[in-house]
Amino acid sequence: MAGKVKLSRRERIKKGIRKRVSGSTERPRLSVFRSNKGIYAQIIDDIAGKTIVSASSVEKDFSANGNKVDQSKEVGKKVAEKAIAAGIKQVVFDRNGYLYHGRIKSLAEGAREAGLIF
Repeated sequence: MAGKVKLSRRERIKKGIRKRVSGSTERPRLSVFRSNKGIYAQIIDDIAGKTIVSASSVEKDFSANGNKVDQSKEVGKKVAEKAIAAGIKQVVFDRNGYLYHGRIKSLAEGAREAGLIF
């Protein structure tokens, strides 16, 4: 029962965030998904409804060792490098209902270190 309550809470928070946060062509949305095994990040243009770039800790070419927080930082750096290569410098951050803490914060810091502005 506790799992359902936690998911419905995150969905409610997510709806509130998505009311305020929307990605455009000039400033796409950096959306984060966290699972027990990995972390996923994608940059989305909401107007066109398309994912521009994505990165995750479960990709074949991902090779960061360490704990999940360290892996999240590497995913943030990787998605930022791909975004800059695609000509994106500014994004809006969508934490997707998760608290800005731990793996989510680490991913955001990694993306900022690699040159994304948000």
